[in-house]
Amino acid sequence: MTATPRFTGDANPYGGGDPYADYRTADFPFTPLVDLADRRLGAGVIAANDEFFAERENLLKPEPAEFDPERFGHKGKIMDGWETRRRRGAGADRPHPADEDHDWALVRLGAPGVVRGIVVDTAHFRGNYPQAVSVEAACVPGSPSPEDLLAPEVKWTTLIPRTAVGGHAANGFAVAAEQRVTHLRVNQHPDGGIARLRVHGEVTPDPGWLAALGTFDLVALENGGTVEDASDRFYSPATNTIQPGRSRKMDDGWETRRRRDRGNDWIRYRLVEQAEIRAVEIDTAYLKGNSAGWASLSARDGENGDWTEVLPRTRLQPDTNHRFVLPEAVRATHIRIDIFPDGGISRLRLFGAPTEEGAARLAARHRELGA
Repeated sequence: MTATPRFTGDANPYGGGDPYADYRTADFPFTPLVDLADRRLGAGVIAANDEFFAERENLLKPEPAEFDPERFGHKGKIMDGWETRRRRGAGADRPHPADEDHDWALVRLGAPGVVRGIVVDTAHFRGNYPQAVSVEAACVPGSPSPEDLLAPEVKWTTLIPRTAVGGHAANGFAVAAEQRVTHLRVNQHPDGGIARLRVHGEVTPDPGWLAALGTFDLVALENGGTVEDASDRFYSPATNTIQPGRSRKMDDGWETRRRRDRGNDWIRYRLVEQAEIRAVEIDTAYLKGNSAGWASLSARDGENGDWTEVLPRTRLQPDTNHRFVLPEAVRATHIRIDIFPDGGISRLRLFGAPTEEGAARLAARHRELGA
């Protein structure tokens, strides 16, 4: 497997024009996975030891960091990220910070899961980025406070050892730890600024919670559903269709380019586990002149099962939530939605419950990950 690209050292000072023109980035293999630290899933930066120049909450903004060269405040340059003050040593004879000195932030993941890769983005931090970063992970049930997480009995596992990073760059790290994570401790050594944090992985829901819910959305990101593939991602990602809540604007759904052939567009999903689907919602909220014209659903049970149509091709209305009660429960592990001929949908909801076999596998996986 190709090593993850790395960036080190300062970027050039900003010289005007497009601030992203000299931004250093790469294609990381894990970025198609869900961002477990997405604010839309409920993630948050719950504490930091220092945020003198820029607030910790900026780390999880969904959009790329912005740069305004003229924006200054009473404390100095205002950056779109998390930035701490410059650390100093113990005295005039030791002006530099000690090797162990560092700043930290505690991040609650929006959905607990197995982390496969992390991006520590230092966009626009050209000479004021940290020399190195490290990231630790913990699995703590409930809704722990910062004090609870910093208690000595909490076990933290290193996901990224202390590693040099580059300024104005997307610093990506593949993660190999096979464990369920609820919180991260992001450390910057010794100080500096980070624009954005992205934590890519696989959602691992609590089977006890799902059992208590009974019937729930089997394909929702927060419950462990995933998008496996899609025919087109030109305007927006297919993963948007299984985000929490209703779409709030046009680009918060899935929209394809205009087709000029006789084909159609589609998304293939994997459910949280084998389940029985009883009801379906297909929402075209905010898609008015560009919603899909028709849609159909097919189901498959197992990786090599046959596809069976469970909802025939049905007319869709713009900016409308369509609800369908299936005539009988459909057992499946995968679902495919086909839209005709192109356009988009904003959300897909599949309501039902895991089978006994699916629930047993969920519980076994939960135990394997140390939860």
